[in-house]
Order: sequence, then structure tokens, then C-alpha cells
Amino acid sequence: MAGTAALRISAGDALLVVDVQNDFLPGGSLAVPSGDAVVPVLNRYVELFRKAGRPIVASRDWHPPGHCSFKDQGGPWPAHCVIDSDGAKFAPSLQLPPSTAIISKGARRDADAYSGFQGTDLHERLKAAGVRRLFIGGLATDYCVQQTVKDALGRGYQVVLLQDAIRAVNLEPEDGRKAEEEMIRLGAVPVRQDQLADVA
Repeated sequence: MAGTAALRISAGDALLVVDVQNDFLPGGSLAVPSGDAVVPVLNRYVELFRKAGRPIVASRDWHPPGHCSFKDQGGPWPAHCVIDSDGAKFAPSLQLPPSTAIISKGARRDADAYSGFQGTDLHERLKAAGVRRLFIGGLATDYCVQQTVKDALGRGYQVVLLQDAIRAVNLEPEDGRKAEEEMIRLGAVPVRQDQLADVA
């Protein structure tokens, strides 16, 4: 892809890993098809950012029992990512360093949150760290990744979409593809690992 070859991690960059939690992996209560495939790819991005000394942030759904998004409360989804449950834990093989900033969203029973910026202090944390460009991957392309990317762009961040580290729910067969197209149309730069320069 022209213009993205050998893209380098530099000052002002941060990695944002979106909702790579057990309930969104195969066997979870709200499994994303092939959701586990993002984990080894994200681990490589995590290592690149760790070597570069740049911030790593991980968002997570963190819902109380009876959350408004759950079907038994009239919402669209089965119960998932309930606070302190095994389903809410990050994927065991996701190698987040101890310094990772954890952003919990959807923690109010009466308010849903797809974006990592919604109802959290993510924007304030990123600004305090001098972050200007976000590299974003995780789950799911057509919901939490898409909304997080849109909110990041709306707040003035440059966004790099990690195309090889996202997977879609695809309630409709083309949802993931359409979400990627919209994110790119809005200004996100699509990148895969082989287009990102290693850190010396």
C-alpha cells in the first residue's frame, strides 16, 4: 500500500488494544468468529510498542450484572464481560505488559458503551501522555473497534487501523467490511504488520 510501507512507531504514538476478552473469543458467551486469531498478531504489535517505549492501552467491557445491553434487560446481547468474571478477563495468551493502562467501559448498569472513549478518562490519559496517533486493533471490527476509531478521529487523533488484528461479529455478512471501509473513509490509515518497521 503506497504511503504506509515502513511506517515507524515514533514519539506521540500509542497502541490501543480493544476488548480482547474471553467472552469475545471462541467458547465465550458473545464469541466473535475467529476472535482468537487477533491475539498472536496483537502480541507482535505489543512487543514493537514495548521496545519503542510507547504507551500501551487496553480497553475492556466491564459490565455489572443486569446491564442494559443484556437480552434479559431488553438489550441486544447475551450477558457478557460481567465485572470480575472469567469472561471479562483478557485472553490468557494476550501478552500485555504490567505498565498497560486499563480502560473499563460500560460499567454503569443503565448506559452502554462501545467506544473506549465513552464514559471513561481515556482521552485525558492519552493527552497527558502526549499521544497524537493511535494504532488500534482488537474486537470487534463492526462494534467496539469501529466506535473507538470514530471517537478517536473525532477527538483529533490520527488513527492507524491494524487490519490484521481485527475481527468482526458480522450479524450481517458484510458488516465487518463496511465498518472497515467507513473507518478508512473517515481518515483511518489501514496497516498490516509487514508495513510497520521494526524497532531497532
